[in-house]
Formats: sequence, structure tokens, C-alpha cells
Amino acid sequence: MLTEILYILIVLSFATLVAVIGKRHGVEYIIAVFAGLVLVANMVASKVVTFGNFVVPAAIIAYSATFLLTDILSEKWGKKYAKKAVWCGFLASVAMVIIIKISVLWTPAIFMSEEFLSAFNMIFSSAPRIVFASMIAYLISQHHDVIAFEFWKKQTGGKYLWLRNNASTVVSQFIDSAIFVTIAFWGVMPIAPLIFGQWVVKMIIAVIDTPFIYLACSLIDKTKAKSS
Repeated sequence: MLTEILYILIVLSFATLVAVIGKRHGVEYIIAVFAGLVLVANMVASKVVTFGNFVVPAAIIAYSATFLLTDILSEKWGKKYAKKAVWCGFLASVAMVIIIKISVLWTPAIFMSEEFLSAFNMIFSSAPRIVFASMIAYLISQHHDVIAFEFWKKQTGGKYLWLRNNASTVVSQFIDSAIFVTIAFWGVMPIAPLIFGQWVVKMIIAVIDTPFIYLACSLIDKTKAKSS
């Protein structure tokens, strides 16, 4: 468990650094890294890993970090930029699916080994049902996170950042897990245990990322934007 916590801390620290860079050099840096994290999460999702007593996709840390970035965007740049990040991540995912499909279908060079091609196709030929489930869950949960964060910000008068961060993320992560698992594995695997396991791990990450959003906002407030 300690190793997994270290992995989480590394990724969240990187996301915090990106937020500070975004303040100094432009919000585009945050949106670009957000989209990159979405792509990475999609690419490594096929590997199932252990987290304590739970089994979850290896993508869970990268994907959870995207919620930290949208919360930072909502807090410091506004809902408009957070929604832009969500749509950029979605369009990048669509581009990834198209390009990967073309790459799998493309006739390989004669010197490519059968072992390599078999491994390549196995890794990148995700079932359409899995891809569809991931993209639907992403769009709904990420938009909910942005809307919920803004709602709690208004309700608290801009106070209690920890409440806004956790109230929006915890519910959004449940929505994401429920939609993804239900669409991807209905009739194939037990649904409830998979949803519960993923949600518990995502809640743990949401709690861990609370100090990071405070740190990011504090550093952003102290960082001067670099004039172009």
C-alpha cells in the first residue's frame, strides 16, 4: 500500500507543478497536460493492478489527477476553462482511437516479427464496448465535476476549498465508476464489487489530493504571470 501511495504522491505533485507553470506561462499548459493524462489513462487502462485488497485499472491514478486539474482550473480560472479542458481531453481521446485503429489495420513491414505484432495488436485493439464505456463515463463524470465544484463554490461563498474539492470529486468518481463498469462489464462480470472497489480507491486518492489543491492554489497566488 505504501508503494501505491508514493505513486499517487508523485503524480499529484506533477499536476501541482503543472498548475503553477500554467499560471506563469499560460493556462494552455494545464489543459494540454490534462488531455495528456486522459490519453495516458486510456492507454494503460488494460493493465489491472492491486491496491490493497482491491483490483483496479492502472489508469486510476492518472485519471484521478485529471479531477485535481479541473478543480484547480475551476477555482483559479473559472468553469469556462475547466470545460475546455474536458472537451480537449475528449477530442484527444477520439483522435487516439482513430489513429490506433489505423495503426492496427495498417499492413506491417515484412521484417516485423509475429510476436511483436501479436503483442501490439493485443495491447492496442481495445474492445469497442470498453472504449465506448470509457468515453461516455468520462464526458458525464468530468462535466459533473466542473458543475458540482462551481455549485459548491457558490454555496460556500468561495470558502471551504476542501469541501468543494471532495464533494465534487467523490460524487463524480462514483458516477464515472458506475457508468464505466456497467457499460463495459454488464453480463460479463459482477458489477457491484467492481464499482465499489474502484470508487473506494478513487475516494482515497481524492482525500490525498486535498492538500495538493491547497498547495497549488497557494503557489498560483504567489506566482506572477509572465508577460508575452
